[in-house]
Amino acid sequence: MARVYNFNAGPAVLPLEVLEEARDQFVEYKSSGMSLMESSHRGKEYDAVHSEALANYRKLFNCSDDYAICFIAGGASMQFAMIPLNLLGAGQTADYVNSGAWASKAAKEAQLIGKVNIAANTGKDIPTKVPAARDLKLTKGAAYVHITSNETISGAQWKTFPKTESPLVADMSSDILSRPFEIGQFALVYAGAQKNLGPSGIALVVMRKDLAERAPANLPTILKYKTFIEENSLYNTPPCFSIYIMMLVSRWLLKNGLENIHRRNREKAAKIYAAIDAGFYKGTAVPECRSDMNITFRLPSEALEEQFVKEASKQGLKGLKGHRSVGGIRASVYNALPPEGVDALVCFMRDFARQNG
Repeated sequence: MARVYNFNAGPAVLPLEVLEEARDQFVEYKSSGMSLMESSHRGKEYDAVHSEALANYRKLFNCSDDYAICFIAGGASMQFAMIPLNLLGAGQTADYVNSGAWASKAAKEAQLIGKVNIAANTGKDIPTKVPAARDLKLTKGAAYVHITSNETISGAQWKTFPKTESPLVADMSSDILSRPFEIGQFALVYAGAQKNLGPSGIALVVMRKDLAERAPANLPTILKYKTFIEENSLYNTPPCFSIYIMMLVSRWLLKNGLENIHRRNREKAAKIYAAIDAGFYKGTAVPECRSDMNITFRLPSEALEEQFVKEASKQGLKGLKGHRSVGGIRASVYNALPPEGVDALVCFMRDFARQNG
């Protein structure tokens, strides 16, 4: 088996030990005579997986009983709609901070449902950045304030979160549990799983239970957060195998510890940024907003960028091509990417710059 270093933005690298355990249990799960993929979501085998996943994520977020943990199919894009459907009442305004492509998508979805105020807009700024908290033009009495904690495409990240009077909601898809933070500052956080938590197609939602009471009575049952809270994310058959992988990842996170993971993530990112700042390469995000998860940079020409991606791929450095909407290079260095992968990339970057500079 030849494992490459996977720098894809998502679906992204998973911890090797998680993949190996899932492989070893795939055909027959814990002497049950069948795979977990074939097991009933009401059976004892899956019940143990589901319960542990909920408990582990509650521990990782260190959240009180005032918060609910939910597993919801559809990924983060489903949450773009569910949040305003549940939280944005008639006559209310929701504040959205546009920091880039994903924040913009969330705002556009909310605009289909109710009134939206764009509290700040750095979505088209070059070099890329997130707004400063002092520049937010917030609505008094807003239903909620929505931010995107890390812009996967642009490589810009909130380093400190704004303090708001209205409930703060965050899309944390690309930096969830990559660093410790105080969940009590937020009313709701959500994340598509496919970057730091597990497979694609499912979202983790952590929310204050009282918010679920806002949903209008005529909202379809399966779109109500209250349904997922009351039914323990088992109202309908959940994506059981995806939640199983998320459970294994939660074990890995607990074993490693968020402080250690954060330190390692910062060290990985710092090595690549040092290689960028040495010359030849040009970072695309302002230094104070540089993401620890998605490191974006350009080369002197698009032809060199294409050559860079091809040569890197031959050396087992995969997924470095920038998003199709912006081009360039993007190295996604999520929790599970080993430091050895970063060392290999930095070595390649130095050799490539020496040969082509």
